[in-house]
Amino acid sequence: MVELKTEASIEAMYEAGQVVGRALTAVREAADVGVSLLELDEVARGVLREAGASSPFLGYRPSFAPTPFPAVICASVNDAIVHGIPTAYRLRDGDLVSIDCGAELNGWVGDSALSFTVGRPRPADLRLIETAERALAAGIDAAVPGNRIGDIAHAIGSVCRAAGYGVPDGFGGHGIGRRMHEDPAVPNEGRPGRGLRLRAGMVLAIEPMLVAGGRDDYHAAGDGWTLKTNDGSRAAHAEHTVAITADGPRVLTARPDGAAARGPALRTGEGSTSG
Repeated sequence: MVELKTEASIEAMYEAGQVVGRALTAVREAADVGVSLLELDEVARGVLREAGASSPFLGYRPSFAPTPFPAVICASVNDAIVHGIPTAYRLRDGDLVSIDCGAELNGWVGDSALSFTVGRPRPADLRLIETAERALAAGIDAAVPGNRIGDIAHAIGSVCRAAGYGVPDGFGGHGIGRRMHEDPAVPNEGRPGRGLRLRAGMVLAIEPMLVAGGRDDYHAAGDGWTLKTNDGSRAAHAEHTVAITADGPRVLTARPDGAAARGPALRTGEGSTSG
């Protein structure tokens, strides 16, 4: 069942989304050669704690997981696509890092992710990350009343495929609100004009995941959480929580560093109102 959010609910989700944005910005600023993934998780914990927010990731255990998730961020490095568990691994020069973070504040949830490089970047990694951001922007631009879920999926998949990247099958975005995962599912590839019709008041976490090797296959690592590319190629992940309004899509997780997906219909300001 898809819940349509009121204007007040969307404003509350914006507040949660801003906590997520601050946490991701702080993690990105702290990430450097020699810094451990556990230290980055502690940075995010500090931001959530200061805001009076909790983590929807910590202790989360879906049906596929052997254990509850032990951290407040997912930290996926190089060939890890998503769901990486923060460990004592220390970042190395040239690593590609994807960080996913959520926050629950006053009963509402925000969810966002970004990818970046540490130290001297590989040009191929920068292109992969830039494509992930473009795919996210394309998906957000399609998130307007009257369109369908398939229009978002097609917009994302078209950008990824045109650049020669793989799109892991079975993983994508989702509805979000009082819980981190709500209906509907938002695939990263699909046919335009198909699926649920979009309405003002829907809030979606839109999140393309790209694989540099061009293949769509992956495997679960030994921790039962981390998804890795089968061919060892690198991956990137980008995500925003987006409200569908009569005036266009509104990004609720825009970051203070300005690293929000951009598109002609995109609105990120605090003064925006829902439809």
